[in-house]
Amino acid sequence: MTTALKQSPPKKAHIEPRDIPARDVSNRLERVQFAEAATVPPARLSSSLAALLTGHILQDGEVILLILKPSLWFIILSSLRWAAAASILLVAAKIYDDALPGKNAAYLEAGIFIIAGRLMFAVLQWMSRLYVLTDMRILRLSGIFSPVLFDCPLRKVAGTRVSFTTRERLLRLGSIDIVSTDPQCGWAQWQTIYKPREIHEQIVAAIQRAKQGGIAQAD
Repeated sequence: MTTALKQSPPKKAHIEPRDIPARDVSNRLERVQFAEAATVPPARLSSSLAALLTGHILQDGEVILLILKPSLWFIILSSLRWAAAASILLVAAKIYDDALPGKNAAYLEAGIFIIAGRLMFAVLQWMSRLYVLTDMRILRLSGIFSPVLFDCPLRKVAGTRVSFTTRERLLRLGSIDIVSTDPQCGWAQWQTIYKPREIHEQIVAAIQRAKQGGIAQAD
């Protein structure tokens, strides 16, 4: 009498994000939920970005190392000047109420409308921005009405640096400036991101690997 041996199901291999080739990333990007995605109502945004990345930007075999969006503080920080200007005008309208034509309520409504409009514009800016680092290139996707793409091969990056504004320092945020040796690439910035120093180290490491690989191929 023979006894059937029960075989345990094979374990699925764990795949790190940096091991995912570009041709397999389309379906995965559609399921990506960023930490800040609570303010992004349309699910079609991630789908369109995924299609744009895989269909028009990423090359076959290119490996994605990092995908980022700006911090949600980007919305507030980019709107502060407009909010401050509108607040000053509202205070002035309150002080000189008797000398101004019309009702004070009209000025209050106009100020609130300006601030709300600027905040909505900043939300659209945040939604349209995406920062991508691959094993070959560094990219920044932006633009509300039409996509604007910064696309620079890592071997053509002349230098990078971490920069901070006073407001970013207070919130432990920062930006990364990217300068290319190719005039067609120009200059770009990964603006208002979390842990900028750690992200910068990953970018520098990817640039060094790309340049060392280019030197090895030349040899």
